[in-house]
Amino acid sequence: MRRVSLALLLFVVASAIGSLSAQSLMYRAPDLGGTWVSEAGVVQFNFVHRFHVFPGPANAVVNYPAFTLAAGVGHNLDFGLHFGTKSRIPSSGGSSNESEWFARWRVFGGPEGREGFAVAVTPAYNKLAKSVDGELGIDWTRGPLTLSAAARGMTKPLAASRARASFGGGVVARVTPYVALSADVGSFVGPTTLAVWGVALNVVIPGSPHTFAFEAGSASLNTIQGNSLGSNDVRYGFEFTIPLHLKRFSPWFHGTGRAKLVVPEGAAVVRIAQYKFATDTVRIAAGATVVWANDDVAEHTVTFEGTEPGSPTLAPGGTFSHRFDRPGTYLYHCTPHPFMKGVVIVR
Repeated sequence: MRRVSLALLLFVVASAIGSLSAQSLMYRAPDLGGTWVSEAGVVQFNFVHRFHVFPGPANAVVNYPAFTLAAGVGHNLDFGLHFGTKSRIPSSGGSSNESEWFARWRVFGGPEGREGFAVAVTPAYNKLAKSVDGELGIDWTRGPLTLSAAARGMTKPLAASRARASFGGGVVARVTPYVALSADVGSFVGPTTLAVWGVALNVVIPGSPHTFAFEAGSASLNTIQGNSLGSNDVRYGFEFTIPLHLKRFSPWFHGTGRAKLVVPEGAAVVRIAQYKFATDTVRIAAGATVVWANDDVAEHTVTFEGTEPGSPTLAPGGTFSHRFDRPGTYLYHCTPHPFMKGVVIVR
C-alpha cells in the first residue's frame, strides 16, 4: 500500500511541474512497449490506472494502479522501472506487487514519429518472478499509421522453472493530429493461454507534450510478463504521460544567458518556445529566408507537409534556416509535437 501511495504522490508532483518533452501515446498501443526511448536528460513518468467492476449484487471495484519510470542517458538508450499491483505471479513472500527493472536500446530507426522502421531491444529483470526477461520490438510508421510487433522471452514465466516465449502486435491510427485509435493483442506461446488484448482512445493535450488514453483490455500488468498473459476480467482505465526535463532546472545553477542569434539580412525569424511557434504565420517575398530558433527546453523539428526539405532535430538553442524561392503556401509542424503548427506564405 505504501508503494501505491508513492506512485500517486509521484503522479501529483510530476503533474504540477508542467509541460515537458514526453513519450506520445499517439504512436503506441496500450500493451506494447514499442521502440520509444526517453531523450537524454529526460525522466519519463507514465501513470496507468485500471479497474474492474464485478457483477452484482456487490458490484465491487478492484483497482490495478501501475506506473513506468524511465530516464534517458543518450545514444538511444534509457533505463527504468515498471511497477504494478496485484500481480498474478505466485509469491512466497506474500507481496503481490510486481517490479521489473529494464533498459531499452533503439538499435535502428529515428525518434518516435519518424516514418519508416525502428527496432529496439529491451533486457529486463522481473523481481517477483526472479526471471530474466527480454523483448525485441519493431515499429513501422507511415503517415497516420503505426504498426508494432514484439517477440518476448522469459526464463521463469510466472515464477515457473521452464522458459517460455510470447508474441504481440498492434496498430495505431491517428485520426487527427490530436486523436488516435489503437489496439493490440499478445499471448504466451501455448494453446491454453489466455491472450492479452487492449484498445484505446488516445488524445494529445493541446499546448503541452502530455498525452492521455482511455483504455480497456485484459492485460495483467505493464511488464513484459504482464503484457503476455490475459485475464478473464475486462479492465477499464486511463494512462497519462508526464515528462521531467532536467534542462528545465538549469537556470537554478547556470543562469539564463544565451549567445546572440545571428540572422541573415532581410530574414524572418520564428522563435520556438513553450511548445509553440511564436509566429504561426510568416509572410515573405520569394527569395527570402526564414530562420527558426529553438528557445525551448525540448527538441523540436520543422517538418513541411509537402516535398520541401525540413530541419533535422533541433536541440535547445539550435537554429534552422531555409530559403523559399517559389511563391506558395508552405505548411509545417513539429514531428515530436504534432499540435505545433505554422505556415510560411511566399508572395
